[in-house]
Amino acid sequence: MKYPVRSASFLWLPLLVGLLGPAGCFPDKHYSRYAYDAVQADYEDARPRLSPLAEKQRTGRSRAVDRPVNLKEIIEIALANNPDKMMAIARIQKAEADLMRTNAAFFPAIGFYTEYMEGDAPSAYLFKKIDQRQLPQQTDFNRPGRIENWESGLTGRLNLFNGGRNLLNRMMAETGVTISRLDRQVVENSLVASAIQAYYNSLAAKAFIDIARESVATVESQLRVMNVRYRAGGALKSDLLSLEVRLAEARQAVVDSENQYRIALTALSNVMGVSPEPPIRPREARVLTVRVPKHYLGGVAFALNHRPELKKVRRQLVRSRMNIDRARAGYLPRLDLQGKYYVDDPDLDYETDRENWTVGVMLNWDIFTGFSTRAEELKAKAALEEMLSADRKTALSVKMDVKNAYLNAEAAKARLEVVRASVAAAEESLSLVKKQYEGGSATITRYLEAELDRNRARNRAAAAYYDQDKAIADIARAVGYWAKISAGGSEIK
Repeated sequence: MKYPVRSASFLWLPLLVGLLGPAGCFPDKHYSRYAYDAVQADYEDARPRLSPLAEKQRTGRSRAVDRPVNLKEIIEIALANNPDKMMAIARIQKAEADLMRTNAAFFPAIGFYTEYMEGDAPSAYLFKKIDQRQLPQQTDFNRPGRIENWESGLTGRLNLFNGGRNLLNRMMAETGVTISRLDRQVVENSLVASAIQAYYNSLAAKAFIDIARESVATVESQLRVMNVRYRAGGALKSDLLSLEVRLAEARQAVVDSENQYRIALTALSNVMGVSPEPPIRPREARVLTVRVPKHYLGGVAFALNHRPELKKVRRQLVRSRMNIDRARAGYLPRLDLQGKYYVDDPDLDYETDRENWTVGVMLNWDIFTGFSTRAEELKAKAALEEMLSADRKTALSVKMDVKNAYLNAEAAKARLEVVRASVAAAEESLSLVKKQYEGGSATITRYLEAELDRNRARNRAAAAYYDQDKAIADIARAVGYWAKISAGGSEIK
């Protein structure tokens, strides 16, 4: 029974659309879609959102926070919006796409084709006429004549054996996904610590401003008293000038402190991945609850189990071992199941009673490849040796990082105790010198020195006050705590 397909020209429609698509019909529009602004606009909806706890608005292509935020909100915004975190997520998506690609090897590949040919080659004439089921009975095989043919069909291929390479490719791709997810944890672990550091740096810079302004108020008060005494003849011109110089220095300190505060806020905005305008307004929250081991040995044990860098390099080591077996699979043959269904006709007048099909199994075995397989094996072994050393190096680096973090925390704690005592001493010294100065037994120079020493002590105390929390946050980073909780500082209040 015949089933003619008289209008087979529809088979060429997808090809024509592909060839004469945007590039062929609308070249200007086609190329304009690759402009930077066009790409940004196309993928604007894919941009990350800020934390739902934070206010949000657009400033150009960046997001800005226009209300006071505490430490917990800062960390949430950083984890939701920081470009490094977004890049890590994109790497995970690429690894998952690689895994999807390796899984394709376990499915059959099916394709459609259409071809047109014309010629007078005897072999082509005979085979195509036979496939058309139209071979003339009195054919001169040496000079059969001119042949014209259309052929359309489906092809299929399924790999039956590939030396285990397909399975190893999938296992390596799965490991690659795990490595990418660990890489995201590496980013999150460092990002949370960086956000905490930037937050406390901004609070310390703000405290410096308050201290500097208080110093200005103190010197201005003394200058007013000195002016009265000078006009009354009870003070020297040099004393008055000394106070004026000190007032200028105090005002300069305010300017410098305000600039440092703006720089600290800009750094905080950068960590959060938001626009620096309007400036971030951090709200102080002094409670930092982090459950990390109190001592170094416990911290090292915790880090060896939770630090994502270690987990990552260990998975890379495992993948290197898989790569050796994949290289060795090159010595084995490949076995494929292949099939083809097609019809031929000189005028696209396809009929099902002239259909053709073939099914077969093909074995390919590379007996000699110029030692390329051996080279791949040696390369894979060298990569494994490199990863063994990288594993050892990473473990040593983590131990050193943990050790330094605990030492810095101890130093920060001791420094806070010392500066608190120094502030008390400086306050007492300034009080005594002030009384002596007012009584005439101390010079203005001695008074200004005591006032400057008090301010320096208070600055050191403000820095040490926040350094202790920064040191705790750094211990948490060193042991992998922020990667472990993975929720972006859920215990920070």
